[in-house]
Amino acid sequence: LAQPLLECRCDVYSFGVILWELATLRMPWGGMNPMQVVGAVGFQDRRLDIPKEIDPLVARIIWECWQKDPNLRPSFAQLTTAL
Repeated sequence: LAQPLLECRCDVYSFGVILWELATLRMPWGGMNPMQVVGAVGFQDRRLDIPKEIDPLVARIIWECWQKDPNLRPSFAQLTTAL
């Protein structure tokens, strides 16, 4: 059976990457092909670096979106309130 909450939480992770792109004006995982990104994130538990120059609120939201446990990621309703 499909797990809508899990799927939504995966979307939250992706939203965190998009927010990172907007905040840094950089392409995520530059120089890596898609399979390398899957390996880095999915198997090595790596995350993009969040520069110190990013607004602390935005940095916290990005970090929360990238929690390994999907249940610890905020919902889109929570993100709407935070932003």
